[in-house]
Amino acid sequence: MLSRVLRSFVDVGQIVLDSRFPLPLDRPFTHGEARRSGLENRDLGVLVTEGFLRRLVAGVYVANQVPDSLALRAQALRLVVPTDAVVTDRTAGWLHGASMVLAPGDHLEIPQVSMFVNRKGARLRNELVSSGERTLMSEDVTEVLGVRVTSALRTACDLGRLLNRDRAFAALDAMLSLGVFDADELWDAVKRFRGMRGVRQLRGFAPLADGRAQSAAESILRLRWLDLLTLPRPEPQIEVLRPGRPSYWLDLGVRDLRYAAEYDGEEWHMLTPEQSARDARRRTWMREQRGWIIDVVTKRNLFGRTRDIEGILLNGVRDARRRL
Repeated sequence: MLSRVLRSFVDVGQIVLDSRFPLPLDRPFTHGEARRSGLENRDLGVLVTEGFLRRLVAGVYVANQVPDSLALRAQALRLVVPTDAVVTDRTAGWLHGASMVLAPGDHLEIPQVSMFVNRKGARLRNELVSSGERTLMSEDVTEVLGVRVTSALRTACDLGRLLNRDRAFAALDAMLSLGVFDADELWDAVKRFRGMRGVRQLRGFAPLADGRAQSAAESILRLRWLDLLTLPRPEPQIEVLRPGRPSYWLDLGVRDLRYAAEYDGEEWHMLTPEQSARDARRRTWMREQRGWIIDVVTKRNLFGRTRDIEGILLNGVRDARRRL
């Protein structure tokens, strides 16, 4: 049920907000601004649920018709980040442009902003932020459009150390994909974290990071594969040539075996029947014309009680080897 305030500027069937909306339509605004304009918490919830607004970071919203950009993300953070604070961890990765560092569901409910004040005893006290103390060297801090943030390399190392195993692996892929540093620089940076929390995980993952992954789930699929030490090492984003036409690409596989595994996420591949049909035609062509064995996996195969990805990969590689 729409409140009286919402009914005054949102019509049934309306697609985007218009000039009747009492807040800016071209820049982010805070929860406080929204309340002062007359919107209640439930109004904001309805506007987000119905697709008129989206949350950028905790306590900051923007009209959904405003396209995402680095400048927009910086604008959002400047509304909640003190000038002497340093944005860190997943929020820093997001600001650098690596959206894959966000956890599942973060596009629906953005987590607290992660930031620290680089001086002893200082701690931010704000319900919008996750804060604490962290020692940063001068080269660890950079500025992105007016926001102090850990450098891409320091951010990658922190994410690789401090996130849970799946997310850490995906975050390293995401940060490497930015092209700001290379694999050798990442490995060299690992040495300075000796003795710190999570360094063993970081040391194990750094040589395996690969910026070609197209999603966090693809990275986690590769991690599951690499955990199976009897299998050949997979290659991300394998190109399959088509005469006179654009190439097809496979998420992950082994060229010599012509075996591949692809991840179908609900947010992309299962979104429309048309996309599903395109994927089916693409895979059928590669199977029939190029002899690929392709296993398609979903979230239920990778995670939780229904996880069976290990068996899928072992059986797939076994079948590919038998065929050869």
